[in-house]
Amino acid sequence: MKKYLIAILFGLFTVSQASAELGVNVGLSGSAGLFAASGKEEAGETHKGNEHGAAGWYSVFVEKSFGDRFAIGVDYVPDALESETTESIRYDKTSSATPSGVENKIQIDFEDLTTFYATVNLTENVYGRVGYMKVDVITNESLGTGSSYGDTDLDGQVIGFGTNMSMDNGVFVRAEANYMSFDSSEGLTSGDNTITLTNLDGVSASLKIGKSF
Repeated sequence: MKKYLIAILFGLFTVSQASAELGVNVGLSGSAGLFAASGKEEAGETHKGNEHGAAGWYSVFVEKSFGDRFAIGVDYVPDALESETTESIRYDKTSSATPSGVENKIQIDFEDLTTFYATVNLTENVYGRVGYMKVDVITNESLGTGSSYGDTDLDGQVIGFGTNMSMDNGVFVRAEANYMSFDSSEGLTSGDNTITLTNLDGVSASLKIGKSF
């Protein structure tokens, strides 16, 4: 999916250079965010947990403007967002009838984070933003039981606002704040173990620079 999105973005940028009448904006964005997640693991017993973390990432975006107030766009993060590795000891029956302690490690990559959004200019320099997000969740685990978890994907929503400063040559700079919320997953299964993400949301701040054509 990554190569197709990059091809689309490059194609739109190339077309925009050929015409000044398209109302196309292209640019780069640098973002930092704070996230909170909660989930549960079912492995004979139910274990619940909560985690907090920070992340930074960059993305590319392209927009199509309709008049002076409304635009739609797509924002794509080329690199994976990597979680920290979580380690735990579980007592399980492996090769004998006596339970023994085994070490489990799991780390998660969030890949191909893509946001489809719309913006509305509330004033000359202030705009509101709403969108739909999709991301692939890739699990990288080392389980002492020898099993493994599958991968999944998450859908989410984003709402935010920002300020825009445009220059005479078409270059613009934006500062933006967003609230993001992802829907719960149906569960990652490994043998008799199931991990279910019940909540994942966060806030982010972005600095964007681009050019209008």
